[in-house]
Amino acid sequence: MKTYYCDLEVAMEIIGGKWKSLILYYLIKGPKRTSELKRLVPGISQKMLIQTLRELETDGLILRRMYNQVPPKVEYSTTELGQSLEQILRLLCGWGSDYAEKSFAPGEAQILHYD
Repeated sequence: MKTYYCDLEVAMEIIGGKWKSLILYYLIKGPKRTSELKRLVPGISQKMLIQTLRELETDGLILRRMYNQVPPKVEYSTTELGQSLEQILRLLCGWGSDYAEKSFAPGEAQILHYD
């Protein structure tokens, strides 16, 4: 049995890290193939993308759907539990935008939106 000392610890274990929230952010907008996610999340290696997708699937936040065709097609989407993070992720996006405006000097950071 794992011991947690606060609820935030649980949340951060499930969606924390460099990539999980970002991948969930894009999947909440709609199903994506692996190649789409790779394009939307610059800097993530193929190995890390697959590993992160597997972890999110194991945690019940996303579904992996394989289509029986040639070449094989795999698509990822959020579960109801994963979809329940939408408001939280939107709030984090807003906070990030406000922080960037108030804390970065002009020209110090650039936020590209791939929506």
